[in-house]
Amino acid sequence: MGTANEHIRVSETVKRELENRRRDGESYNDVLERLLDEDDRDLLAGFGRWSDDHADRVRERREASKRESKARTKRLEKDE
Repeated sequence: MGTANEHIRVSETVKRELENRRRDGESYNDVLERLLDEDDRDLLAGFGRWSDDHADRVRERREASKRESKARTKRLEKDE
């Protein structure tokens, strides 16, 4: 689409949601266009919302939590 030449009012909640859905380099207009173009029946809609860096940090933390949990379980089993 062309350049934005209209203003619209949105609530703070809607603005925060748009900010959460923004990808690197996207304007609010880009976000709205992308969301409006998506098919609501798309089962993959919403996937890939995290940046690669964020997803990697989440995976690393999850793996660390699993290791910590296994270590706690072993300590508890040893104490029995």
